[in-house]
Amino acid sequence: MQARTAVAAFFLGACASGALVGGGLIGGAWAGTADTAVYGMTKDGATVHVFTMTNNHGMRARVLDYGGVICAVEAPGRDGKMANVILCQKDLAGIEATGPMSALTGRYANRLLHGFTLDAKHYDLQANPAGVTLHGGPPPYSRRILQTVGTFQHANDAGVTLRLASPDGDQGFPGTLNVDVTYTLTDSNDFRIDYKATTDKPTVVNLTNHTYYNLAGHGSVEPQVMAIMADQVTPTDVNQVPTGEMANVAGTALDFRTPKPIGRDLRSSEPQMLIGRGYDHNYVLRKSRPGALELAARISDPASGRTLELSTTEPGVQVYSSNNLAGGAVNALGMTMRATDGLALETQHYPDSPNHANFPSTVLKPGETYNTSTVMHFTVQ
Repeated sequence: MQARTAVAAFFLGACASGALVGGGLIGGAWAGTADTAVYGMTKDGATVHVFTMTNNHGMRARVLDYGGVICAVEAPGRDGKMANVILCQKDLAGIEATGPMSALTGRYANRLLHGFTLDAKHYDLQANPAGVTLHGGPPPYSRRILQTVGTFQHANDAGVTLRLASPDGDQGFPGTLNVDVTYTLTDSNDFRIDYKATTDKPTVVNLTNHTYYNLAGHGSVEPQVMAIMADQVTPTDVNQVPTGEMANVAGTALDFRTPKPIGRDLRSSEPQMLIGRGYDHNYVLRKSRPGALELAARISDPASGRTLELSTTEPGVQVYSSNNLAGGAVNALGMTMRATDGLALETQHYPDSPNHANFPSTVLKPGETYNTSTVMHFTVQ
């Protein structure tokens, strides 16, 4: 609250020396905006809005109230040209037809096996024939229209807060969960997602955004170079559910402690790589303390110079090389998106945590507040 007050004070002071036009400052330091427009109509006739944020450096981010989809983050390359580094379909019809990409995911992101038990009561969830529930199950958060709490413009950032009310029993989970998700673009070239949630009954929560990145803007991400701040992963069984172990990455295809091209070991014959058909693994992030906002991964595109530094308060990140993109989705450039055309980095608690006592807890109780943050910082090399 003190930081917000300081920001507001700075903004008011800047207004005294510069006129506000379209949400930006003329003669002041900040020229960012947060604008709202109609994006389209769903096939059921619901109106979908797009929120567009800009900053002083020409960066632009676009978010939908449909599923909290991030449909664009435009970042500069070393030649000064902007490119959308987020994978998203070209329009709402495409999003509905092939499924939202880069969208809000929950109530429990990633996998749960045979539901979960909480306070001696077992909760069965909708699952596939192997008993696996993915991303909370239907109806997915990614296909719901979120309520707009409001847009904001401060001295050095602009953004929007969206709200989702998930009723007791929704997707089979106990408790009414009230979720606020705030998307912010800063003048430091950060795009930030902050999650806040409360419940009226004990429940489990694991929220993320299934963001797909491509720092080149399009084409395969295999030449792009990645480092992950993790020494271990949570290996999985053949159904991609964690076994409960934590395995060292040293000497395996999963080792990104030293930066390497994403494609170098992508087709390794190691058992874990065969199970995932590429990268689809939860990394155990190094943390100085639980909940610290610290660097999780760094990706750079040698061709454009664009670099992403991803920080999170979460203990894990799911690295997914878009192995299941089968050519049905078309991006804003009219190009068909295929496997390896994006890399998802889903900041999260570990998959199936409620069923593994040695994993960090995902239990949320009444009177507590779920708070997590993920920050994408963009630079040029």
